[in-house]
Amino acid sequence: MRHPKNVLFAGERRLPALPAVDHYAGSEKLMHKALQRQQELGPIFDITCDCEDGAHAGAEREHAEMAAGLINSADNRFNRVGARIHDVSHAHWRQDMEILVSQAGGRLAFITLPKPCCAADAQTQIETLRQIEKQCGLKRQIPVHVLIETHGALREVWRIAALPGVESLDFGLMDFVSGHHGAIPGSAMKSPGQFEHPLIIRAKCEISAAALASGVVPSHNVTTELKDLDLIRNDALRARREFGYLRMWSIHPNQIVPIIEAMRPDFSEVQAAAEILSAAQDTDWGPIQHDGKLHDRASYRYYWELLERAQVTGMEIPGEAGRRFFA
Repeated sequence: MRHPKNVLFAGERRLPALPAVDHYAGSEKLMHKALQRQQELGPIFDITCDCEDGAHAGAEREHAEMAAGLINSADNRFNRVGARIHDVSHAHWRQDMEILVSQAGGRLAFITLPKPCCAADAQTQIETLRQIEKQCGLKRQIPVHVLIETHGALREVWRIAALPGVESLDFGLMDFVSGHHGAIPGSAMKSPGQFEHPLIIRAKCEISAAALASGVVPSHNVTTELKDLDLIRNDALRARREFGYLRMWSIHPNQIVPIIEAMRPDFSEVQAAAEILSAAQDTDWGPIQHDGKLHDRASYRYYWELLERAQVTGMEIPGEAGRRFFA
């Protein structure tokens, strides 16, 4: 029987099936703690080794080499560890990239590019990444995540989303607010302001729309709350339901599980998706009736991506759908 990935998206760029959480760790100690947590929970969240803000000035090479060693280590069981390098204006961004690709390119899940001021900045770094991959004899292209946190990047976000190799657009709320020189109050860096200020709403909607239209995953900014699990969960829920974000940053281990829970699809929809897709596969993806309603390939695409999202967030796939589609 034909798999939905081979039937439903012919000629169409589909969303990557990324875990719902991107957990940032800046120091070696925190990176190891994150890997331990990933081993406990499974590959339902990514880890980003931060070689930008996490690296001490003057120790950029040592920090990148440490991150590369960790990515190559046996503790990285699931190969879901990426790295954020310095921005294009920084003297060490190329060195970051050369170290990470040459030493850990085969297992690096992605590279995150911070603070582009325009699409050309991101394109410069992506083209350099491809050159370094060739020089290192790498047989794969490393996916790229781009941080949208400047006025220029937001202005050209649709061009950035369409760049080859980009699989995620990440909103950098703190830098974006700071870039407004006090015109946006500091209260917009946290809830409820981050979901209410018109300029923040505009930015979040534009990033999400550009990402989704280009087959790229929109990734929501961090929440500053570290202890109130209900508030963390509600921030992630609002990001998913109101703004269309399918992934969110985490900066503390306490945030990982509440975000994953909020990003999971509703169980009833997952149950329906499993039944609909199984029946559709039995008819080789022709139209079917389910619960008194007609379904065809247009709705199958929706339910397949919902089922994928359930799987990458650690939900149990009902019935035999797990064996059919994810074995």
